[in-house]
Amino acid sequence: MPITEKNIKKHELIGMDVEILSKNENINKMHGRIIDETKNLIIIEANGKEKKILKKGNKFKIILKNKKETIIKGEEVLGRPWERLKK
Repeated sequence: MPITEKNIKKHELIGMDVEILSKNENINKMHGRIIDETKNLIIIEANGKEKKILKKGNKFKIILKNKKETIIKGEEVLGRPWERLKK
């Protein structure tokens, strides 16, 4: 099943390109590739460094493989990927 704007919240985010949309100026507009995901964090590689970003309180602009973009709230993807599948 291809990942779309409608079903992205039920998929693992690792490997996707992302831009952080945050009120925190230090991470706002940061972009990179998601390299890991935990219950409360998204870990991205940006400029050759790993950055840990809290899901809660942030929004993420995900670039899908078909080049479409979708914005998800961190609260919508709280939990581990396999836990989100059960919701």
